[in-house]
Amino acid sequence: MDITLLGHFVAAAEAPDFARAAQALAISRDTLSASVKQVEAELGYALFDRAAESTTLTKIGVAFLADARMELAQKAARSSQPGGGSGGGKAKANKGKGRAPAVKGQPKLGKKRQSR
Repeated sequence: MDITLLGHFVAAAEAPDFARAAQALAISRDTLSASVKQVEAELGYALFDRAAESTTLTKIGVAFLADARMELAQKAARSSQPGGGSGGGKAKANKGKGRAPAVKGQPKLGKKRQSR
């Protein structure tokens, strides 16, 4: 499961409502709702009680919240270890000549047209 989706679920579960969770994550409420629905679709269970006025987790949601927090903590620990994060490294400079890219249908720069 995508770590971003887990982060969205945890934020929604810990906040009093979806609007505040979305504001804390600096995303739209619709994006947060779509992320939670995607997590629910992957699991096959409803994690939130949609009938409640505030953010209320189901029993399965409470159990999954503990697992999601543990997964996020493990991911953070792995990325903070030296050599444990993403591959990364130094960015290499482009060794091109600084010319504009070729446009389809236009003659190539620096090439003369072949005569017959």
